[in-house]
Amino acid sequence: MPGEGFVRLDDMPVGILVMVFVLVFMGAILMIVVGFAQAKKRREALAGLATSLGFSFDPSRDSRHDDEYRHFSIFRKGHGRVAFNTMRGEIEIEGRRFAVKMGDFRYRVTSGSGKNRSTRTYTLSYLIAHQPFVTPDLLIRPENALDKLAGIIGFDDIDFESEEFSRRFLVKSGDRRFAYDTIDPRMMEFLLGSDPPSIDIEQGRCLLYRSTRCWTPQRFRDELRWLTEFFSHWPDHVTRSLDSSSTRNNPGA
Repeated sequence: MPGEGFVRLDDMPVGILVMVFVLVFMGAILMIVVGFAQAKKRREALAGLATSLGFSFDPSRDSRHDDEYRHFSIFRKGHGRVAFNTMRGEIEIEGRRFAVKMGDFRYRVTSGSGKNRSTRTYTLSYLIAHQPFVTPDLLIRPENALDKLAGIIGFDDIDFESEEFSRRFLVKSGDRRFAYDTIDPRMMEFLLGSDPPSIDIEQGRCLLYRSTRCWTPQRFRDELRWLTEFFSHWPDHVTRSLDSSSTRNNPGA
């Protein structure tokens, strides 16, 4: 018969029903407590990381982030956007100073309507380096299935002589000459041989991120090291030209 083998809630004794609801409620409370404890432990570890790097650390909401970095598409998603666990400092790469900001970013996406309305929360970690020179925009990230589909229907990215590199990475820039100059064979070898994050360079700022994942303190340290190696692989003739351009545009700097 239909329903045979299933226990209906209204057939269960009241005592058992109460026990089930209590256990579910206690389980939910336990998950919340564990989540808070893990977040506190990670926050303390990030504070320790910032101290070891000589950076500042602020776990509270960064009210300026949404306006200051809205040119990056990753920071325009959803609603309820907020940056927190912010670390700020400076690093030196090839004799050039880069101001660095890194931390966590959270946003919400609401879909459906009425009883089917639901909201999901996404949190990711990021690293932003303020470059000592302004460059054309440049996007480099691992290519995915949607990118390949877009290429089939005509929305192509920039292709390079290396078939392997063009197959593995999506590259976009408003200045193809700059992209070709910057991503030379040595840079391609570096990108192919490492595990690069998505790289988005806009308005003199370089953003690194990896999908919607939070980084461990060690991952932040690793990404900072990767950023250093990335800029160290920029061809000398490119950086010299950028240095000269920056000097001409800022003679008093």
